Amino acid sequence: MARRDLSGAIDFAHLDAYTGADPDLTEEVLGIFVEQSSLWMRLLAPNAPATSWRDAAHTMKGAALGIGAQDLARACGEAEVQAQASPAARAALLDPIQTSLDAVLSDIAAWRHELALRSLKG
Repeated sequence: MARRDLSGAIDFAHLDAYTGADPDLTEEVLGIFVEQSSLWMRLLAPNAPATSWRDAAHTMKGAALGIGAQDLARACGEAEVQAQASPAARAALLDPIQTSLDAVLSDIAAWRHELALRSLKG
Protein backbone atom coordinates (compact mmCIF):
# COMPACT_ATOMS: atom_id res chain seq x y z
CA MET A 1 0.00 0.00 0.00
CA ALA A 2 1.45 3.37 -0.95
CA ARG A 3 1.60 5.67 2.03
CA ARG A 4 1.10 9.37 2.37
CA ASP A 5 4.28 9.35 4.37
CA LEU A 6 4.43 12.91 5.59
CA SER A 7 7.69 12.81 7.47
CA GLY A 8 9.35 9.43 7.14
CA ALA A 9 9.02 9.05 10.91
CA ILE A 10 7.71 5.49 10.55
CA ASP A 11 9.39 2.78 8.51
CA PHE A 12 6.24 1.31 6.99
CA ALA A 13 8.16 -1.60 5.43
CA HIS A 14 9.24 -2.58 8.95
CA LEU A 15 5.71 -2.13 10.24
CA ASP A 16 4.29 -4.25 7.39
CA ALA A 17 6.79 -7.00 8.22
CA TYR A 18 5.74 -6.79 11.87
CA THR A 19 2.00 -6.96 11.12
CA GLY A 20 2.09 -9.11 7.99
CA ALA A 21 0.75 -6.07 6.11
CA ASP A 22 -2.65 -6.77 7.65
CA PRO A 23 -4.42 -3.38 7.77
CA ASP A 24 -6.61 -4.38 10.72
CA LEU A 25 -3.63 -5.52 12.77
CA THR A 26 -1.64 -2.46 11.72
CA GLU A 27 -4.50 -0.23 12.86
CA GLU A 28 -4.64 -2.06 16.18
CA VAL A 29 -0.90 -1.69 16.75
CA LEU A 30 -0.91 1.97 15.75
CA GLY A 31 -4.02 2.65 17.84
CA ILE A 32 -2.38 1.19 20.93
CA PHE A 33 0.74 3.23 20.23
CA VAL A 34 -1.25 6.48 19.91
CA GLU A 35 -3.20 5.80 23.09
CA GLN A 36 -0.16 4.80 25.11
CA SER A 37 2.09 7.60 23.86
CA SER A 38 0.07 10.23 25.73
CA LEU A 39 0.50 8.23 28.93
CA TRP A 40 4.25 7.84 28.40
CA MET A 41 4.63 11.57 27.79
CA ARG A 42 2.87 12.32 31.08
CA LEU A 43 5.22 9.90 32.86
CA LEU A 44 8.21 11.73 31.38
CA ALA A 45 7.73 14.64 33.74
CA PRO A 46 11.10 16.27 34.46
CA ASN A 47 10.54 15.96 38.24
CA ALA A 48 9.52 12.29 38.11
CA PRO A 49 11.55 9.76 40.10
CA ALA A 50 14.49 8.47 38.08
CA THR A 51 13.08 4.92 37.93
CA SER A 52 9.72 6.15 36.60
CA TRP A 53 11.45 8.37 34.03
CA ARG A 54 13.71 5.52 32.91
CA ASP A 55 10.84 3.02 32.70
CA ALA A 56 8.66 5.40 30.66
CA ALA A 57 11.51 6.23 28.27
CA HIS A 58 12.39 2.55 27.91
CA THR A 59 8.80 1.51 27.23
CA MET A 60 8.28 4.26 24.67
CA LYS A 61 11.59 3.35 23.01
CA GLY A 62 10.49 -0.27 22.65
CA ALA A 63 7.11 0.67 21.23
CA ALA A 64 8.75 3.08 18.78
CA LEU A 65 11.12 0.34 17.61
CA GLY A 66 8.13 -1.97 17.15
CA ILE A 67 6.47 0.37 14.67
CA GLY A 68 9.71 1.41 12.98
CA ALA A 69 9.97 4.91 14.47
CA GLN A 70 13.76 5.06 14.70
CA ASP A 71 14.18 8.78 15.51
CA LEU A 72 11.70 8.54 18.36
CA ALA A 73 13.40 5.40 19.65
CA ARG A 74 16.79 7.18 19.63
CA ALA A 75 15.40 10.19 21.50
CA CYS A 76 13.78 7.91 24.08
CA GLY A 77 16.99 5.90 24.39
CA GLU A 78 18.90 9.07 25.23
CA ALA A 79 16.27 9.97 27.84
CA GLU A 80 16.52 6.48 29.30
CA VAL A 81 20.29 6.79 29.69
CA GLN A 82 19.91 10.22 31.29
CA ALA A 83 17.35 9.12 33.91
CA GLN A 84 19.57 10.37 36.74
CA ALA A 85 19.96 13.83 35.19
CA SER A 86 18.62 16.99 36.80
CA PRO A 87 15.04 18.06 36.10
CA ALA A 88 16.36 20.88 33.89
CA ALA A 89 18.45 18.44 31.84
CA ARG A 90 15.49 16.07 31.55
CA ALA A 91 13.26 18.91 30.37
CA ALA A 92 15.71 19.55 27.51
CA LEU A 93 15.50 15.87 26.55
CA LEU A 94 11.75 16.18 26.07
CA ASP A 95 12.03 18.47 23.03
CA PRO A 96 13.46 15.86 20.64
CA ILE A 97 11.05 13.25 22.01
CA GLN A 98 8.03 15.49 21.43
CA THR A 99 9.25 16.55 17.99
CA SER A 100 9.76 12.93 16.94
CA LEU A 101 6.47 11.86 18.47
CA ASP A 102 4.61 14.62 16.62
CA ALA A 103 6.09 13.36 13.32
CA VAL A 104 5.10 9.78 14.14
CA LEU A 105 1.55 10.82 15.02
CA SER A 106 1.33 12.77 11.74
CA ASP A 107 2.38 9.70 9.77
CA ILE A 108 -0.16 7.58 11.64
CA ALA A 109 -2.89 10.10 10.81
CA ALA A 110 -1.83 10.08 7.15
CA TRP A 111 -1.86 6.26 7.08
CA ARG A 112 -5.33 6.21 8.61
CA HIS A 113 -6.54 8.81 6.12
CA GLU A 114 -5.26 6.77 3.20
CA LEU A 115 -6.88 3.64 4.58
CA ALA A 116 -10.21 5.48 4.90
CA LEU A 117 -9.94 6.74 1.32
CA ARG A 118 -9.25 3.24 0.07
CA SER A 119 -12.31 1.91 1.88
CA LEU A 120 -14.48 4.50 0.11
CA LYS A 121 -13.28 3.26 -3.26
CA GLY A 122 -14.55 -0.19 -2.41
